[in-house]
Amino acid sequence: MDHELKEVFRAVLKEELVPIIQRLDNIETRLENVEARLEKVEARLENVEVRLDKVEARLDNLEVRFDSVELEQSQMKQAIMETNEAVKRIEKNQEQQQQLIELLSYRSIEQEAKLKRVSSL
Repeated sequence: MDHELKEVFRAVLKEELVPIIQRLDNIETRLENVEARLEKVEARLENVEVRLDKVEARLDNLEVRFDSVELEQSQMKQAIMETNEAVKRIEKNQEQQQQLIELLSYRSIEQEAKLKRVSSL
């Protein structure tokens, strides 16, 4: 009887455990699916990281180039300012020379007039 009771108990346990085992199998399958999806997400994130690293490298390169352009612009600005100063000095010299030419021209005319007066005497 003891043996029969054990067999009955085992049969009842098997019947009761079948739905639980099926649910556990379903849960395991779902977990495997979730795990597979997570692996895909991780792979995509790795690709995104690689792309971001490339973007960062390009931005670093652009920053270096921008700094270089800023330096060149500053140097050009300085050269323009120096050129403007030189042009102003040249203009001032030309103005002084023009005044001197006018003065010399006036004196020359004056001397010619004096010479004419002297020669007409």
